[in-house]
Amino acid sequence: MDDSAGNAVGCGPQEGDREVCWRGRRVGFAPLDVDDAEVLHSWRSDPVAAHEMGLWPRPLSALRERIERYGEDQDRDDFLVLLPDGTPIGHAVLSDQDMVDGTADLQLLLDPAHRRRGYGGDVVDALADLAFGELPMHRLQAVTHTTNGAALGVLERSGFLREGVRRSSCLHRGRRHDLAVLSLLRAEWEALERPRSWEL
Repeated sequence: MDDSAGNAVGCGPQEGDREVCWRGRRVGFAPLDVDDAEVLHSWRSDPVAAHEMGLWPRPLSALRERIERYGEDQDRDDFLVLLPDGTPIGHAVLSDQDMVDGTADLQLLLDPAHRRRGYGGDVVDALADLAFGELPMHRLQAVTHTTNGAALGVLERSGFLREGVRRSSCLHRGRRHDLAVLSLLRAEWEALERPRSWEL
């Protein structure tokens, strides 16, 4: 893969002042930039996200450094998720990309103000279309707390199947939590009856 998702899939139209490289039904993806650290930091500081994702609060400067490292990582693509008017509403990631085995992990963090509006499914579908339609992936994986009903519902509606549970695999707020492992295979994605990102 090239240096960024933009190089991998080609950038085109703009959402607000950002160049969009990929598109879902109602959202666009722009390559993540270090200047996006402040908005990501605000989302990561949300107590619901911190609990459900097991995030540990870190300073803004550390997040900026992490985003700079993301840009150098050839095994991941990070996107700022935008509405048509350019409003940022989330951070979407294809990480741990293995081009030999054809596997990758899907991650999503939404702005608390834009949750439960259907954007999560739109983003997940668009990431799956990127993984299977533009990249040589065979298996896409997602992991979340077994108690994160909203995330589990979004993933299952997008065709992901529960594979199992990693028991007591996450320590957060003094308690051990189970993690659900879900996946979507290429053949299952191909069987989904919905428009693909490039058809929108």
